[in-house]
Amino acid sequence: MVEDKVMIMTGAASGIGLGIAKAFLNKGAKVVLADLDKDKLNQEVAQLKIQGFDCIAIQVDVTEENEMPQMIEETMRHYGRLDILFNNAGLQHVTPIESFSTEKFRQMVDIMLTGSFIGTKYVLPIMKEQGYGRILNMSSINGVIGFAGKAAYNSAKHGIIGLTKVAALETATEGITVNALCPGYIDTPLVRNQMEDLASHRGVSSEQVLEEVLFPLIPQKQLIDIQDVADYALFLCSDGAKSVTGQAILIDGGYTAQ
Repeated sequence: MVEDKVMIMTGAASGIGLGIAKAFLNKGAKVVLADLDKDKLNQEVAQLKIQGFDCIAIQVDVTEENEMPQMIEETMRHYGRLDILFNNAGLQHVTPIESFSTEKFRQMVDIMLTGSFIGTKYVLPIMKEQGYGRILNMSSINGVIGFAGKAAYNSAKHGIIGLTKVAALETATEGITVNALCPGYIDTPLVRNQMEDLASHRGVSSEQVLEEVLFPLIPQKQLIDIQDVADYALFLCSDGAKSVTGQAILIDGGYTAQ
């Protein structure tokens, strides 16, 4: 499926990015784990190498246009090709619009949307020359529905879907596919910590928060496993998905079906 394919994963030092990177490594891919957090990134890559995986760490700020091509060039020097770009770097901040810092809004859109644009811009010439490429952009259910308090996150994730569609159209005859993944609430330490914070604020248990706040929104009544998202990403990078492009793919336990 992806054996010996070379992938760059941004936002790879922890959470969803790290989990999906590990899934690709387990299937024989060679992975460049890229992140701004150098120490955490190097720690994770060192452990992966001990386990025998073929991977390297590259510190990068996805918002810096000079750093992104340098990362791609380093990948090409090391592996000689680049098959998959996974634009995953992101962050969250929740507050009403009237109290939302404009600086914070710009930062979040810059990281999640502009960073994905820059990455795509610089890998396309390589993928076109190869006649093959897979670009995956991490959107969210908040890329297709609104959520109060998430002005920047929603704006960026909606924008990523637009970028995905344009890139798919511009590469439709080049052997390249471009798709966006739109997961719901994934079972990560970040989500669990958010539940604990909310539970502490309400004076209830984190399980009560899940049952009373989240699960009424999710027909399957469960958080999404990172592996579920990774499995779909693996499919999209396979030859079996060569005709799937320009899509915003929801993995949400039925959240948006209601």
